[in-house]
Amino acid sequence: MSTQFKVCNCNHTMPLDAASGTALGKALDAGPLNVVTQLCRREVGAYLDAVEGVDQVVVACTQERALFSELAAQKQTVAPIRFVNIRETGGWSAEAKTATPKMAALLAAAALPDPEPVPTVEYDSGGQVLVIGPASRALPWAERLGAQLEVSVLLTSGGGEGVQDRLLPAFSGAQIRIDGWLGAFKASWQQANPIDLEVCTRCNACIEVCPENAIDLTYQIDLDKCTSHRDCVKACGAIGAIDFARDDTMRKGEFDLIFDLCDAPLITLHQPPQGYFAPGANEAKQTGDALQLLQMVGQFSKPKFFAYKEKICAHSRNEQTGCNACIEVCSAAAITGDGNHIKVNPNLCVGCGACTTVCPSGALTYAWPRPSDLGLRIKTLLTTYAKASGAQPALLLHSQEHGADLIGKLGRMAQTGGRLKGVPARVIPVELHHTASVGIDVWLAAVSFGATNIAILTTDEEAPQYVTALRSQIGIAQTILTALGYQGSHVQLLRVDTPQDLDNALHALQPGEVPAQRATFHVTQEKRTTLEFAIEHLLKFAPQKKDEIPLPAGAPYGMVHVDTAACTLCMSCVGACPESALTDNPNLPQLRFIEKNCVQCGLCEKTCPENAITLTPRLLLTERARQAVVLNEAQPWHCIRCHKPFGTLQMIENMVGKLSAHGAFAGNIDRLKMCPDCRVIDMMENKRETSILDLKR
Repeated sequence: MSTQFKVCNCNHTMPLDAASGTALGKALDAGPLNVVTQLCRREVGAYLDAVEGVDQVVVACTQERALFSELAAQKQTVAPIRFVNIRETGGWSAEAKTATPKMAALLAAAALPDPEPVPTVEYDSGGQVLVIGPASRALPWAERLGAQLEVSVLLTSGGGEGVQDRLLPAFSGAQIRIDGWLGAFKASWQQANPIDLEVCTRCNACIEVCPENAIDLTYQIDLDKCTSHRDCVKACGAIGAIDFARDDTMRKGEFDLIFDLCDAPLITLHQPPQGYFAPGANEAKQTGDALQLLQMVGQFSKPKFFAYKEKICAHSRNEQTGCNACIEVCSAAAITGDGNHIKVNPNLCVGCGACTTVCPSGALTYAWPRPSDLGLRIKTLLTTYAKASGAQPALLLHSQEHGADLIGKLGRMAQTGGRLKGVPARVIPVELHHTASVGIDVWLAAVSFGATNIAILTTDEEAPQYVTALRSQIGIAQTILTALGYQGSHVQLLRVDTPQDLDNALHALQPGEVPAQRATFHVTQEKRTTLEFAIEHLLKFAPQKKDEIPLPAGAPYGMVHVDTAACTLCMSCVGACPESALTDNPNLPQLRFIEKNCVQCGLCEKTCPENAITLTPRLLLTERARQAVVLNEAQPWHCIRCHKPFGTLQMIENMVGKLSAHGAFAGNIDRLKMCPDCRVIDMMENKRETSILDLKR
């Protein structure tokens, strides 16, 4: 299927003309492009003609996306339509006249096919809402929302206009706990107040008899005022709503949505579950969240953002925890330990992808888009940019929400004649679902493809642990590049909040040195395979050749050191290693190590009963990294009965030394020197001899 590109200079506000159209068409192998001036107005006929057929149409305008989509729907077109922003990302900048290579790159990437679909996660919300908070705040909102939703209210304190009418279920409580997600929330609380609102009939008898005025129309007793005279209990009588000595105080319920109006959120996660809103006392946010809440009734779906290969997961073995990186970085509490592996709750996962970035083995991979899809997009961007005679390309990785919004503001402010310059011509924006989803494998691949900078734009939407993780991964990537002699800073984290900050940061970027020849490999689904391709290419053209590179802590490569004096070759480490980096020799008592496979998870170190193992992060660049090297070996011990080799001399000597004084082995020490088969035979023979002696007696 061919692609038609529709490019507009937006009423002459971008320096695009016939010459630009020719240059763009050449870079895109599409022939000269006709650059129009008012595609969304006077020249809309050119767009309508393009969507008549079945060929894909790429429209270089996102401003009027809604209009173009509506027009296509009216024509009932079957042509796939894509939209790409070349205006705020380059056409509206001080360097717009030299931004043609970037525009060509963005157009080419927009023409790529959609990633293959992935499994989806389903939500079903019937509109049952639990409004939580002080009465003065929760009751008015419960009344408003009750007109369209099925509302229950949980009061954390009294006051306000009261709950005289029983129009909705009302509870009160403390020690509130919320678990779950959209359509499947579970709430529990302690019935702390003596008055149970579900039993109370609002007869006001308790209010009338209370001498301290400790009860108001919220039907909750102010225990600071109450002197325990219990007149209210007598007045309530057989109704039994008031009980100062209630034994059963646990309450719970299931809801589809949570509207948390408490001063401090009940769920403090950076990424709370979908369907949970916590505006607190902020009235503007209350209104905004209430509008969103009203839209969350029905059936919803989202992509399953991750794929998990438990076979190579380095989380745990035999109740020993090794790698905990994904659990620690997840801001949605979606990942938990599950025996020797991990468990990811797809309903809680918000798709940040930080877990895949810190995963050393590649057991967790990002699935939407897949690494191979993103790699193809980046490779297309850089290849097209180079073909259009672009120089020193920089990639700006940004989120599709706050990041894209900040870039848009920068472009508009630059176009209106302010002091801002806009996005530089060599900086190519790459929109991601979340910036934390891309890590060292894609970064080094991008440098191999010719990217002189990878700038990662972060805003306040990133959790603090994401920023920490990204900084750590950047340190590893930059250590490798610098050690190989590539000059400059290649991967930068841009922490900005305003268009001015972004403008300054982008124009301060200095190109890093890249390989003399661009790589041709493809980014794969397997993280370590992509890393291997990238590192091999970087090493091949490296200004400085190295055999090994010391790496910072947390790196996914390294050496295992064994104290041979302490190691008994029990092979516990071999059984614990999830990556087959440590192996035995079936023919000899040897502990062998393949460094390329090691992810530095630490399971071998924690499992070793003799504390004989230590780890050293490094990147070995010679063929030795792929070869099995012997870390320890010993003289085999031969069974004293059948002479078959089993175990090692050191192991048997240690075992004899430790167990010789044990009562179970008194008089049978030689059995420890036998192989398992002979040990059983010896036991049976001894038992038989004992039985014969008993009979003779």
